[in-house]
Amino acid sequence: MLLALRINVLVKGNSGVSQETLKKLVAAFNASCLSWIPQKGTVGACGDLAPLAHLALGMMGEGKMWSPESGWGDAGEVLQNHGLEPVQLLAKEGLALINGAQLITALGAEAVERAGKIARQADIICALTLEVLKGCTAAFKKAVHDIRPHKGQGEVAGRLRSVLHSKVHPSEITTANENMRVQDAYSLRCTPQVHGIANDTIEFVKGIITTEMNSATDNPLVLTEENEIISAGNFHGEYPAKALDYLAIAVHELANISERRIERMINPNLGGLPAFLVEKGGLNSGFMIAHCTAAALVSENKVLTHPASVDSLPTSAGQEDHVSMGGFAARKALQVVGHVEQVLAIELLAACQGMEFRRPLKTTAPLEAVYELVRSKVPPLEADRVMATDIDAVTKLLREEKVWAAAKPFMEAYTSQS
Repeated sequence: MLLALRINVLVKGNSGVSQETLKKLVAAFNASCLSWIPQKGTVGACGDLAPLAHLALGMMGEGKMWSPESGWGDAGEVLQNHGLEPVQLLAKEGLALINGAQLITALGAEAVERAGKIARQADIICALTLEVLKGCTAAFKKAVHDIRPHKGQGEVAGRLRSVLHSKVHPSEITTANENMRVQDAYSLRCTPQVHGIANDTIEFVKGIITTEMNSATDNPLVLTEENEIISAGNFHGEYPAKALDYLAIAVHELANISERRIERMINPNLGGLPAFLVEKGGLNSGFMIAHCTAAALVSENKVLTHPASVDSLPTSAGQEDHVSMGGFAARKALQVVGHVEQVLAIELLAACQGMEFRRPLKTTAPLEAVYELVRSKVPPLEADRVMATDIDAVTKLLREEKVWAAAKPFMEAYTSQS
């Protein structure tokens, strides 16, 4: 990702790099010859200097390099084995290869893409939990959200309506629920509001990262039409740093509220289901430790969401007297997203386990499709077993967006008929 983004900067013509050098970078990219690059060691001030220097080092035939054919090896040998020549730096090209916030942006691009996938699927998972807990759907009516018309809030409510009980997708559980409450706990009722701002934040951050990916970030910049070379500040990582701190805070809430829904399912005083979602409690601990895992991940996220970009330490003898700390902002945003995926995997497992106690009643067609998808990888929990493999399997389904794919055709059918 880092090499691709750096090439995209150089082709804009504002970096002062020769076509020969650029073609060598493109050839290395096409052969998947990739320099060893540390994620740590950048303050995001004059760009990601240290990581990008390691990128350039490998392209020069020094340091370590990896390719699918060779694995890790000496960079010069890896390039030679692929018939590639090392870069021979010309005037300005050393600077051209190490300026810009491409490490921040590369990690940030992965974080925002994965965040978008898990946010969409969080709505489906919440809907299944709502069914298991025999929740009410009135809070998701379109008219409610039209009078507080935040974009993300409306989208989430729409997704919930498209998979919950309706004329298009009836649920036996909902129709059999004669004692439907007037209102549910916030973790169920307020899902459009909480999930909604996460969706809006992801869209905002995606815009920032997309702009950053397609910008010239060198210093100095070569302005050919004006016949000028200007020292400026396009390399500064503040934009992606701030955006990724914001992303971490918003996406974390998907796990924060998910953990509360898990608690409602495993606590018989809140959900009316067997304690820890298992029969013969006492002999079996069921989802007790799985919930502990979710709680631990959520707690870690609360530390990781402290913004990195509010810090600044002067470097370069005081010349770089304000820095973004964007490298850490990007790394921990990606960590937060990974934790969110795992917490929602645990909620999905718990919701599918809860469905076992609602049988023989069936939920809606889209949610039954999600249930069947999970059951194709993980059987019901009848007695205690190692659950780490179950969590890993369902996390993989979420990362591959399989839950969204299972529900999407039914959601489209609802939209076309409603």
